[in-house]
Amino acid sequence: MEEVKEWEVVELLKTTMDYFVAKKVDEARISAELLLGHVLGKSRLELYLQHNRPVYRDELDRFRALCRQRIEGRPVQYLTAEQYFYGLRFFVDERVLIPRPETELLVEQVLESLGMTGRGGAREAKILDIGTGSGCIALTLAKLCPQLRVTAVDCSSGALEVARINAATLGVESQVVFIQADLFDDSFAVKLPEAAYDVIVSNPPYIPALEWETLQQEVKQYEPKIALTTQEGLECYQAITAQAAKLLVPGGRLSFELHADGAAAVRELMATNGFCGISVAKDYSGHDRILSGTFG
Repeated sequence: MEEVKEWEVVELLKTTMDYFVAKKVDEARISAELLLGHVLGKSRLELYLQHNRPVYRDELDRFRALCRQRIEGRPVQYLTAEQYFYGLRFFVDERVLIPRPETELLVEQVLESLGMTGRGGAREAKILDIGTGSGCIALTLAKLCPQLRVTAVDCSSGALEVARINAATLGVESQVVFIQADLFDDSFAVKLPEAAYDVIVSNPPYIPALEWETLQQEVKQYEPKIALTTQEGLECYQAITAQAAKLLVPGGRLSFELHADGAAAVRELMATNGFCGISVAKDYSGHDRILSGTFG
């Protein structure tokens, strides 16, 4: 039996956007477009190019089910199981943080330290990504620079499962070694496959526990707390900086993503542990976001 058309794309998008606005859903328009695009297998642009395409009953049912979850606060990226990062598609679910645009700046810093300012070509190097999560940093570097050898570490087995899926999708499995290890364990360095690295990079948990309640509800409710917060917000920086001083080659680089107010404290940690040439890069909102320094 032929399916009955109830909506056209443009009508459904307009109605859904208005409903999301009324329900105070963040980024109402983008949410509606991404969810409908996911159900129909279309990009946001294609939705408007095919604005009079019919939306049939089974598609409408799936779309409405996703919209109900969006109204409850579930992030669009978890509903669609994807997030684009540095132009690459990453699978994500509740086991990992959703990659943010600001973290792309961290990738840029590492590429610059390798002598690569655009896509293609960089010197051979060994990279250690601590707290890899979805693998967005480690796998993007591997994809852009086939000559890199990357070690991606996380304490969460679930996060590493997600990262391995992304490595397979991006075709970089041969370049990346995944290690489950706890940064605060005395055996951390022993578990790593390399004795020394050219670059260590990390976007660690940096939100102090006292700030937890100030976060968006959908972040608190759905994203993994272990990847977001520590008691003081500095514990991972302290541990990584101490480890980096033992794991980097002379002249090696350490690059961090920062809490917006964390630059001074992390700079002091790095200087105390033998790092020099420490520099700060700001994010798109003008906040101190990336801190990098050279060891030795």
